[in-house]
Amino acid sequence: RNMETSQTHSSERMSKDLSELMKEATKEVHEQAENTPFMKNFQKGQVSLQEFKLVTASLYFIYSALEEEIERNKDNPVFAPVYFPAELHRKAALEQDLEYFYGSNWRQEIPCPEATQKYVERLHYIGKNHPELLVAHAYTRYLGDLSGGQVLKKIAQKALQLPSTGEGLAFFTFDGVSNATKFKQLYRSRMNALEMDLATKKRVLEEAKKVFLLNIQVFEALQELVSKGQENGHPVQPKAELRTRSVNKSYEHGPEPGKESERTNRRHTDIMPTTPLLRWILVLSFLATTVALGLFAM
Repeated sequence: RNMETSQTHSSERMSKDLSELMKEATKEVHEQAENTPFMKNFQKGQVSLQEFKLVTASLYFIYSALEEEIERNKDNPVFAPVYFPAELHRKAALEQDLEYFYGSNWRQEIPCPEATQKYVERLHYIGKNHPELLVAHAYTRYLGDLSGGQVLKKIAQKALQLPSTGEGLAFFTFDGVSNATKFKQLYRSRMNALEMDLATKKRVLEEAKKVFLLNIQVFEALQELVSKGQENGHPVQPKAELRTRSVNKSYEHGPEPGKESERTNRRHTDIMPTTPLLRWILVLSFLATTVALGLFAM
């Protein structure tokens, strides 16, 4: 009888909307991330150019894999209702940002830590074998970025003194979404309408937790890169250039020539942390904020 009662309660709980269940399932991780000092550091603008570039590089690999698998399953009924490429896909935006930060040879410059590769492999595995789990990754990542993106964009723009015209921040700009609140409501309603039995819902919720674990592992790998002062196997050097040609484009609508380029092209050693421990904290501040601030607003 106790087993029957437990099964009944489980069924009743699983009758809730998937979006609500996902919030409940990841609540503990949300609270841990929300209360970490890392997020507070980023909100104070304590982030360096090098950490920002490393984060952007890892996000590129993650979103490339995610969007490849989404395209593979765009007509699959287990994912098709939440297929919004024009509104949400981030790969092209990240390519713009990476070219801005690293130059035209960015594909050969950016690092892919083992933990990031593990995340990528997980995305490819479920895309090919368990596409119903893609919704956990898409919902967690896209709605988190959409929720916290504008706040993070302003913080990074100010902290790194990036051009007011938005170069280097395309990742945070969702041109296809005119009203974030209404779009998130639409996305949730589509996701909640996906046909899933009890067992599938449970697997989706477990995958949502796994998304956080994969992200944490990426955080730790980037910590190690920064603490060792290495990027893609080479010593990290604070780079002065932020692509002069990109800055020049901003003159059409932005500050007069000279002022923006002087500010943008100056060496960033003044905002680069001088100790491994501080750099370790700052890189986590950005990553934890990306997940916590964005996802907690879902």
